[in-house]
Amino acid sequence: MDLPVMPPVSPMLAKPVADIPAGMQYEAKWDGFRVIVFRDGDEVEIASRTTKPLTRYFPEVAGAVRAQLPRRCVVDGELVIAHDGRLHFEELLERIHPADSRVRTLAERTPASLVAFDLLALGPDALLDAPQTVRREALIGALRPARAPVYTAPATTDRELARRWFTQFEGAGLDGVVAKPLDLPYRPGERVMFKVKHARTADCVVAGYRLHKSGPVVGSLLLGLHDDSGQLQHVGVCASFPMARRRALVEELAPLRMDEAADHPWGAWTDEAAHASRRMPGGPSRWSGGKDLSWVPLRPERVCEVAYDHMEGSRFRHTVRFRRWRPDRTPESCTYAQLAEPVGYDLGELLRD
Repeated sequence: MDLPVMPPVSPMLAKPVADIPAGMQYEAKWDGFRVIVFRDGDEVEIASRTTKPLTRYFPEVAGAVRAQLPRRCVVDGELVIAHDGRLHFEELLERIHPADSRVRTLAERTPASLVAFDLLALGPDALLDAPQTVRREALIGALRPARAPVYTAPATTDRELARRWFTQFEGAGLDGVVAKPLDLPYRPGERVMFKVKHARTADCVVAGYRLHKSGPVVGSLLLGLHDDSGQLQHVGVCASFPMARRRALVEELAPLRMDEAADHPWGAWTDEAAHASRRMPGGPSRWSGGKDLSWVPLRPERVCEVAYDHMEGSRFRHTVRFRRWRPDRTPESCTYAQLAEPVGYDLGELLRD
């Protein structure tokens, strides 16, 4: 491979802001795997945000890159799996599998797409120093002949349209809007763009905690919500606490500690089969990589309010942020029914645009 921009390249990043800034280019914030795609003839490399190779996990995308992208180019984009009108992040996670046969089966069953939103090189020319407007024009021209599963991300300079996108697109599984200064060169690894993400709150049952890697202090609180049948489902964790707060939480939660998990709603967490009918912490995952998944069970009697971006199926998509204790709420009142349900939006409409 011999390109004007060679791997590894860390993608340009965004910093969070409270509102959509004026005078910029706006795009949807895609919820997938951020990638830099390198193509030099038949040679293709798909690299993750951390520059790790993903090519073998997405053979259908590599094939589409050879068929649809210019012969020599470097593209910044997102790998997504979309069907039934919305994105499905969990199906992307299933692709990171050691068995090539499994990867190829999933590639046929739930094929991924590449949504391109920046162009770093084209032919013999590096475009890193070109302003955003120039790179955008070059991207549109380079990908004009492309067809599914390769898409050019819709973009606008109309701030009011971006506000509508922020509301509409959530129903398709997207999680906000990215704003890019019009004169911005491509700056790998730097947070020089801006992102506005959806922020919601939920009251959750605190049903346990994991210890911090540094010692016997709270690393993360394990959160639960009751489903329609009354079962407590594990929905995620909140983990961002100052060290002094981590130590204080151990004492604060001590009265709720259970000597063993047998009588806990998630008492069967070590039984792999039990995870088929209930979400519990410590479920089998190829992402755990031998990590210690043990946790301290608590009587599920305390409720806290957390801030979250959005849901992925029956769990929080990202680590949530602790807001406050809610002594006025009972654990039984913490159900999925409280979660805001975004109005559905057909992702196909966005990609057609």
